[in-house]
Amino acid sequence: MKKLTVNEVSKLTGVSIRTLQYYDKIGLLKPTEYTKAGYRLYDDAALETLQQILLFRELEFPLKDIKDIVTSSGFDKNKALQQQIELLELKKEHIDNLISMCRGLQLRGTKHVDFTAFDASKLDEYAKRAKEQWGETPEFKEFEEKDKNRTKTDEQRMMANFMRIFEKFGRMKEMNPASVEVQEQVKKLQSFISDHFYKCSNEMLFGLGKMYDGGGDFTNNIDKMGGEGTAEFIFRAIKIYCGR
Repeated sequence: MKKLTVNEVSKLTGVSIRTLQYYDKIGLLKPTEYTKAGYRLYDDAALETLQQILLFRELEFPLKDIKDIVTSSGFDKNKALQQQIELLELKKEHIDNLISMCRGLQLRGTKHVDFTAFDASKLDEYAKRAKEQWGETPEFKEFEEKDKNRTKTDEQRMMANFMRIFEKFGRMKEMNPASVEVQEQVKKLQSFISDHFYKCSNEMLFGLGKMYDGGGDFTNNIDKMGGEGTAEFIFRAIKIYCGR
């Protein structure tokens, strides 16, 4: 393949000429060679490197980090590509979760789209409220142990799935809370909490149900996901599940 000029590379990739010049200036992407007139020329290898840079930029890596990666003597393109695929899949999952949330809000006729359910601060609030409720109990210590190695992406994905459980409860709230389907959803809620937060006994689940229906942030956030009355409906279902 013939070497491409900076203008041709810009047209091919959609990267502006100014950006390509800047990448050259900071040593991120050097042209293959310069003509006698000083024009930049790029070969296939340079275009492959640019492709790697664009993938890392899509994943919101800082330019300094990208430079350290792609100019490293141990840089493995295949390994980097696999990591990029995994990160892009996580990003896609996060976007899919947001789309699902918006569709749920749309079906409920909500005019204002609220993304707060995916804010990682919700996890912090959950931990804070948990500590207020249980202090240094074994359950809270288990929560801290499970939480310490979670990344931001892990937190977002987990909370998105958690909120989906409440959203489904919202679609069920006209049903009998004692029905098999609703009781299975309570079981799913209990299992999710046990898997991601702490072992959720029936007693603990009942306490959470009271907290969900007790007003404040928990009630408001659950009702945002499932519609007004969802938190109260969940507590009614939990009471039946726990034999109260």
